[in-house]
Amino acid sequence: MGMYQHIREIWKNPKENLGDIWKQRLIEWRRDNSVVRLDHPTRLDRARSLGFKAKKGYIMVRVKLKRGGRKRERFSGGRKPRKMRRHEVIKKSYQWIAEERANKKYPNCEVLNSYFVAKDGKHYWYEIILLDKETVKNYPETSWVGDTQSRVYRGLTSAGRKSRGLSGKGFGYEKIRPSLKANKRLGK
Repeated sequence: MGMYQHIREIWKNPKENLGDIWKQRLIEWRRDNSVVRLDHPTRLDRARSLGFKAKKGYIMVRVKLKRGGRKRERFSGGRKPRKMRRHEVIKKSYQWIAEERANKKYPNCEVLNSYFVAKDGKHYWYEIILLDKETVKNYPETSWVGDTQSRVYRGLTSAGRKSRGLSGKGFGYEKIRPSLKANKRLGK
């Protein structure tokens, strides 16, 4: 078994395989800020499979998100329409939101991809691979990085495409492309 396969097997059940190290990590991560820059990825196998390379211009960031439903602020008064409710239904995954927060913190970077790291009763943690636009556009494999608006805000990352329902093709996906708005299927 190769090194990456061995790492992958450990991460299938980290509580049992890592034991006390895992508990200590979660305790430290809870105390950290919401967006933390890392020297190297926590899950090397997953980062490499999503395009991370240990060279200049590739940045790793860990994002902490609160778990649970999302609520609007308390209404001040007056009559409300039937659809106006405190519980807010957001059609975005936690991973997509984590990518947006990382890109907001590092606006000169482009989100390449992201992956799940951990969760506990209160938080989710994701690691995001960012590309420094100026440095990375000289590499042949990432020459597509341009000066346009960030991919993550347009829903072009893997997590964004999945949340938009673009994971499949063909039969059953006719009214999802080019977008839900174009096919008048916005769920209101």
